[in-house]
Amino acid sequence: MGRKKIQIQRITDERNRQVTFTKRKFGLMKKAYELSVLCDCEIALIIFNHSNKLFQYASTDMDKVLLKYTEYNDRQYFCS
Repeated sequence: MGRKKIQIQRITDERNRQVTFTKRKFGLMKKAYELSVLCDCEIALIIFNHSNKLFQYASTDMDKVLLKYTEYNDRQYFCS
């Protein structure tokens, strides 16, 4: 039995939005960790919430990963 699909849209209730953010942030960081371990890759994940609080994850030193990113020339951009 599969999960019910949800419609992707902004959650209007502040408390539900915060709970969803916390759960999904944890899940995203867990997936980033798993990807770094399984595929032996470097990952830097940066998240700012609605009140500009910073959350970050790095599989190695964050500064080294960000420096590597800024010096990289052949970038591919993905955004929605």
